[in-house]
Amino acid sequence: MRIISAPLSVPLLLLALASCSPAPPEPAPAPQPTKPVTAPTPVLTQPKGDWIDWPITPGGWVYRNDSRGSLALFGETNRDAVFIIRCDKSRRQLFLSRAGSVAEGAKMVLRSSAGLQSYPASNSGGTPHYAAISVASGDIMMDRIAYSRGRFAVETTGLQSLAIPVWPEFSRVVEDCRA
Repeated sequence: MRIISAPLSVPLLLLALASCSPAPPEPAPAPQPTKPVTAPTPVLTQPKGDWIDWPITPGGWVYRNDSRGSLALFGETNRDAVFIIRCDKSRRQLFLSRAGSVAEGAKMVLRSSAGLQSYPASNSGGTPHYAAISVASGDIMMDRIAYSRGRFAVETTGLQSLAIPVWPEFSRVVEDCRA
C-alpha cells in the first residue's frame, strides 16, 4: 500500500467530500398573486321593539347661527354630528340631515309620539357624507317633533335608526325659520 503525501491528500479529500454533497436546491416558486381582502359590509342591527323604547343615540345638541340662518347639531363632543337641522332663512326651508349616505330612492321616516311622516332622502354631496331631506318651515311634522314625549326617531333606508332627544335647540331652529 502506498501512502500519499499530506500535501496531496488534503485536496483529494476535499474533492471527495465535495462530490458527496447534495445538489443545490431548486429556486422557490414565484409567489402567487394574492386576492385583495374586502372587509365585509357591516350588518345593521336595528333597534328592536317600539321606537319609544329604543336607547337614545349618544350626544347632545348645539345651536349656532351663520349667514344662511340657524342650525342645531346633535352628536358627541369633538365628533361629526349624527343629525343636523338647518334653516335656510332666505328660502324658508328646513334641511334635516343625518350621518351616512343612501342609495337612489331612499326614504327618511321621522317619528314622534304624535305620528310619523316619510320623505324622499338624498345625499347632500359633502364630506363627511350626510343623507338629507328638505321640508317647508311650516311642515306639521316639525311641530310633532317639537312636542314629542322626550324623543323622536329617524329611520333612513340602509342606515342605522336613531332615537334623538327633543331639546329646545330643535324647536329654536324651526321657529327661526318661521319668523
